[in-house]
Amino acid sequence: MAFALPAPETADAHGLVYVGGDLDPETVIAAYRQGLFPWRGGAAIPWYSPDPRGVVGAGRVRASHKTRQHARGRGWTVAFDRDFAGAMQRCATTPRAHETDTWITPDVVAAYVELHRRGVGHAVEVYDGDTPIGGLYGLTFGRFFHGESMYFRASGASKLALWALSECLATRGFELIDCQVPTRHLASLGAEAWPRRRYLARLAANAAAPSLHASWADWVAPRP
Repeated sequence: MAFALPAPETADAHGLVYVGGDLDPETVIAAYRQGLFPWRGGAAIPWYSPDPRGVVGAGRVRASHKTRQHARGRGWTVAFDRDFAGAMQRCATTPRAHETDTWITPDVVAAYVELHRRGVGHAVEVYDGDTPIGGLYGLTFGRFFHGESMYFRASGASKLALWALSECLATRGFELIDCQVPTRHLASLGAEAWPRRRYLARLAANAAAPSLHASWADWVAPRP
Protein backbone atom coordinates (compact mmCIF):
# COMPACT_ATOMS: atom_id res chain seq x y z
CA MET A 1 0.00 0.00 0.00
CA ALA A 2 1.30 3.46 -0.90
CA PHE A 3 2.36 5.78 1.91
CA ALA A 4 0.04 8.82 1.95
CA LEU A 5 2.01 12.01 1.28
CA PRO A 6 0.77 15.58 1.80
CA ALA A 7 -0.48 17.70 -1.10
CA PRO A 8 2.14 19.55 -3.16
CA GLU A 9 0.55 22.88 -2.30
CA THR A 10 1.81 22.44 1.27
CA ALA A 11 5.44 22.82 0.12
CA ASP A 12 7.69 25.30 1.89
CA ALA A 13 9.66 28.05 0.13
CA HIS A 14 12.26 25.49 -1.00
CA GLY A 15 9.67 23.13 -2.47
CA LEU A 16 9.96 20.63 0.38
CA VAL A 17 6.65 18.96 1.13
CA TYR A 18 7.48 16.18 3.58
CA VAL A 19 10.36 14.21 5.09
CA GLY A 20 9.74 10.52 5.76
CA GLY A 21 7.69 7.72 4.27
CA ASP A 22 9.19 4.97 2.17
CA LEU A 23 10.39 4.10 -1.33
CA ASP A 24 7.92 1.32 -1.95
CA PRO A 25 7.19 1.41 -5.70
CA GLU A 26 3.52 2.14 -5.02
CA THR A 27 4.51 5.13 -2.87
CA VAL A 28 6.84 6.45 -5.57
CA ILE A 29 4.17 6.04 -8.26
CA ALA A 30 1.55 7.80 -6.14
CA ALA A 31 4.00 10.62 -5.39
CA TYR A 32 4.73 11.35 -9.05
CA ARG A 33 1.07 11.24 -9.94
CA GLN A 34 0.38 13.99 -7.42
CA GLY A 35 3.39 16.10 -8.42
CA LEU A 36 6.01 15.04 -5.86
CA PHE A 37 9.41 13.38 -6.18
CA PRO A 38 12.10 12.18 -3.75
CA TRP A 39 15.32 14.14 -3.78
CA ARG A 40 18.48 14.90 -1.85
CA GLY A 41 18.46 14.87 1.93
CA GLY A 42 19.43 12.70 4.87
CA ALA A 43 18.47 9.17 5.81
CA ALA A 44 14.80 10.18 5.94
CA ILE A 45 13.29 10.65 2.48
CA PRO A 46 12.54 14.27 1.45
CA TRP A 47 9.68 14.78 -1.03
CA TYR A 48 9.62 17.91 -3.18
CA SER A 49 7.29 19.90 -5.40
CA PRO A 50 9.28 22.95 -6.59
CA ASP A 51 7.69 26.21 -7.66
CA PRO A 52 8.47 26.96 -10.43
CA ARG A 53 8.83 23.60 -12.16
CA GLY A 54 11.23 22.96 -15.02
CA VAL A 55 9.53 21.45 -18.08
CA VAL A 56 10.14 21.12 -21.81
CA GLY A 57 7.74 19.95 -24.48
CA ALA A 58 8.46 16.66 -26.21
CA GLY A 59 10.27 17.43 -29.47
CA ARG A 60 11.39 20.86 -28.23
CA VAL A 61 14.78 20.13 -26.74
CA ARG A 62 17.50 22.09 -28.51
CA ALA A 63 20.81 20.47 -29.39
CA SER A 64 23.16 22.69 -31.35
CA HIS A 65 24.38 21.77 -34.81
CA LYS A 66 27.89 21.72 -33.34
CA THR A 67 26.88 19.14 -30.71
CA ARG A 68 25.23 16.87 -33.27
CA GLN A 69 28.07 17.29 -35.77
CA HIS A 70 30.54 16.38 -33.05
CA ALA A 71 28.51 13.24 -32.22
CA ARG A 72 28.41 12.17 -35.88
CA GLY A 73 32.12 12.75 -36.32
CA ARG A 74 32.95 10.56 -33.35
CA GLY A 75 30.49 7.82 -34.27
CA TRP A 76 28.50 8.11 -31.05
CA THR A 77 25.32 6.04 -30.81
CA VAL A 78 22.21 6.34 -28.64
CA ALA A 79 20.56 3.38 -26.90
CA PHE A 80 17.39 3.08 -24.87
CA ASP A 81 17.05 0.80 -21.84
CA ARG A 82 20.31 -1.01 -22.56
CA ASP A 83 21.51 -0.82 -18.94
CA PHE A 84 19.02 0.93 -16.64
CA ALA A 85 20.74 0.06 -13.35
CA GLY A 86 24.10 1.02 -14.82
CA ALA A 87 22.72 4.39 -15.95
CA MET A 88 21.55 5.05 -12.39
CA GLN A 89 24.95 4.14 -10.97
CA ARG A 90 26.70 6.41 -13.45
CA CYS A 91 24.39 9.28 -12.46
CA ALA A 92 25.09 8.53 -8.80
CA THR A 93 28.88 8.65 -9.22
CA THR A 94 29.05 11.80 -11.34
CA PRO A 95 30.66 14.67 -9.36
CA ARG A 96 28.40 17.70 -9.04
CA ALA A 97 29.16 21.24 -7.95
CA HIS A 98 28.30 21.99 -4.31
CA GLU A 99 27.46 18.32 -3.57
CA THR A 100 29.67 15.96 -1.60
CA ASP A 101 27.50 12.86 -1.86
CA THR A 102 24.55 11.54 -3.86
CA TRP A 103 20.87 11.14 -3.12
CA ILE A 104 20.84 8.11 -5.47
CA THR A 105 21.40 5.64 -2.64
CA PRO A 106 21.24 1.84 -2.92
CA ASP A 107 17.63 2.02 -1.67
CA VAL A 108 16.75 4.51 -4.42
CA VAL A 109 18.45 2.33 -7.04
CA ALA A 110 16.55 -0.75 -5.86
CA ALA A 111 13.19 1.08 -5.97
CA TYR A 112 13.71 2.50 -9.45
CA VAL A 113 15.12 -0.73 -10.86
CA GLU A 114 11.88 -2.37 -9.75
CA LEU A 115 9.94 0.39 -11.52
CA HIS A 116 12.03 -0.29 -14.62
CA ARG A 117 11.11 -3.97 -14.33
CA ARG A 118 7.46 -2.89 -14.30
CA GLY A 119 7.94 -0.87 -17.50
CA VAL A 120 7.78 2.52 -15.77
CA GLY A 121 11.48 3.37 -15.47
CA HIS A 122 13.56 4.09 -18.57
CA ALA A 123 17.07 5.20 -19.48
CA VAL A 124 18.67 6.68 -22.59
CA GLU A 125 22.44 6.72 -22.99
CA VAL A 126 25.06 7.78 -25.51
CA TYR A 127 27.82 5.30 -26.30
CA ASP A 128 31.28 5.71 -27.77
CA GLY A 129 31.73 2.19 -29.06
CA ASP A 130 30.75 0.03 -26.10
CA THR A 131 31.47 2.73 -23.50
CA PRO A 132 28.60 4.80 -22.05
CA ILE A 133 29.60 8.46 -22.02
CA GLY A 134 26.38 10.27 -21.10
CA GLY A 135 22.73 9.76 -20.43
CA LEU A 136 19.77 10.06 -18.12
CA TYR A 137 16.97 8.07 -16.55
CA GLY A 138 13.42 8.75 -15.40
CA LEU A 139 9.86 7.49 -15.10
CA THR A 140 6.87 7.62 -17.43
CA PHE A 141 3.23 8.07 -16.53
CA GLY A 142 0.65 8.71 -19.23
CA ARG A 143 2.23 11.14 -21.70
CA PHE A 144 4.81 12.58 -19.29
CA PHE A 145 8.46 11.60 -18.90
CA HIS A 146 9.75 12.57 -15.46
CA GLY A 147 13.50 13.04 -15.71
CA GLU A 148 15.45 12.08 -12.61
CA SER A 149 19.17 12.59 -13.17
CA MET A 150 21.76 13.02 -15.93
CA TYR A 151 25.47 12.32 -16.30
CA PHE A 152 28.21 12.84 -18.85
CA ARG A 153 31.73 11.56 -19.37
CA ALA A 154 32.27 13.49 -22.62
CA SER A 155 31.21 17.03 -23.46
CA GLY A 156 27.85 17.17 -25.23
CA ALA A 157 26.90 13.56 -24.51
CA SER A 158 24.11 14.29 -22.01
CA LYS A 159 22.71 17.01 -24.28
CA LEU A 160 22.57 14.53 -27.14
CA ALA A 161 20.82 11.96 -24.91
CA LEU A 162 18.16 14.48 -23.88
CA TRP A 163 17.65 15.64 -27.48
CA ALA A 164 17.31 12.06 -28.77
CA LEU A 165 14.86 11.23 -25.99
CA SER A 166 12.80 14.33 -26.74
CA GLU A 167 12.58 13.53 -30.46
CA CYS A 168 11.56 9.92 -29.81
CA LEU A 169 8.96 10.93 -27.22
CA ALA A 170 7.40 13.39 -29.66
CA THR A 171 7.01 10.77 -32.40
CA ARG A 172 5.28 8.43 -29.91
CA GLY A 173 2.66 10.85 -28.65
CA PHE A 174 4.28 12.05 -25.43
CA GLU A 175 3.57 15.60 -24.35
CA LEU A 176 6.06 16.77 -21.75
CA ILE A 177 9.43 16.15 -20.14
CA ASP A 178 9.39 17.06 -16.46
CA CYS A 179 12.85 18.41 -15.61
CA GLN A 180 11.84 19.03 -11.98
CA VAL A 181 14.03 21.98 -10.94
CA PRO A 182 14.60 24.72 -13.54
CA THR A 183 18.24 25.65 -14.18
CA ARG A 184 20.06 27.91 -16.63
CA HIS A 185 21.56 24.83 -18.29
CA LEU A 186 18.12 23.31 -18.91
CA ALA A 187 16.79 26.68 -20.10
CA SER A 188 19.57 26.76 -22.71
CA LEU A 189 18.21 23.45 -24.02
CA GLY A 190 14.64 24.72 -24.31
CA ALA A 191 13.17 24.14 -20.84
CA GLU A 192 10.67 26.57 -19.33
CA ALA A 193 9.84 27.43 -15.72
CA TRP A 194 6.17 26.80 -15.01
CA PRO A 195 4.34 27.91 -11.88
CA ARG A 196 3.40 24.94 -9.73
CA ARG A 197 -0.29 25.55 -10.34
CA ARG A 198 0.14 25.30 -14.12
CA TYR A 199 2.23 22.15 -13.83
CA LEU A 200 -0.26 20.45 -11.52
CA ALA A 201 -3.12 21.29 -13.89
CA ARG A 202 -1.31 19.63 -16.81
CA LEU A 203 -0.40 16.70 -14.57
CA ALA A 204 -4.06 16.21 -13.63
CA ALA A 205 -5.04 16.23 -17.30
CA ASN A 206 -2.28 13.73 -18.04
CA ALA A 207 -3.68 11.34 -15.42
CA ALA A 208 -6.45 10.37 -17.85
CA ALA A 209 -4.04 9.73 -20.75
CA PRO A 210 -3.41 6.12 -21.76
CA SER A 211 -0.15 4.65 -20.53
CA LEU A 212 2.69 4.79 -23.05
CA HIS A 213 5.51 3.33 -20.98
CA ALA A 214 6.09 -0.39 -21.87
CA SER A 215 9.49 -1.43 -23.26
CA TRP A 216 11.81 1.02 -24.97
CA ALA A 217 14.55 -1.47 -25.84
CA ASP A 218 13.61 -1.42 -29.53
CA TRP A 219 13.50 2.37 -29.87
CA VAL A 220 15.81 3.81 -32.54
CA ALA A 221 17.25 7.26 -31.97
CA PRO A 222 17.14 9.88 -34.72
CA ARG A 223 20.35 10.62 -36.57
CA PRO A 224 22.21 13.49 -34.85
